Amino acid sequence: MGCRSLLTAAALVATLGVTAPPLLAQQATSDRVLAQSDTGFNPSAVRGMISRGDAAAARGDLASARIEYDKARKVSKQLLSFYRDLSGAFRGLDARIPREMDEKGREALGLLAESDLRLAAIFRRQNQPEVAVPVLVEVVKLMTPSKPQGQKAYQSLVELGFVETEFKGASRPGS
Repeated sequence: MGCRSLLTAAALVATLGVTAPPLLAQQATSDRVLAQSDTGFNPSAVRGMISRGDAAAARGDLASARIEYDKARKVSKQLLSFYRDLSGAFRGLDARIPREMDEKGREALGLLAESDLRLAAIFRRQNQPEVAVPVLVEVVKLMTPSKPQGQKAYQSLVELGFVETEFKGASRPGS
């Protein structure tokens, strides 16, 4: 009986060895649902939300545009947080992972600023400038006034009358 069990086990292992890899490869491909550009949980999906919001705003459907921009903003914040957490967890262990997470985090940060700017524009179009102010301030804080998005947000604050001092750009040393 021992020999028969050993042969059965060997046959099972040999069969698994032949059939298991294709199953695992198929499963790995289908499990990457978060990497899909339209419905995933990634920067591409956020760009899709912003595009859908832009299309809605262009046709005058500000309510739908606001929903899309709000979703883009929420997902961008989540991605940014998760990328930062993963970067910190792997720092000192495998430099490739923090590098990738930092890059993805910068991308998510830019998308957050873009969705904030568009959301603020919707508030302005709806004559709700007081609601646009915190969103614009968030952009300035996230991107700093030296980046184009930060400058655009600050200029919007000037246009709204929330601040008065124009930003002329960072002064150069020796000027």
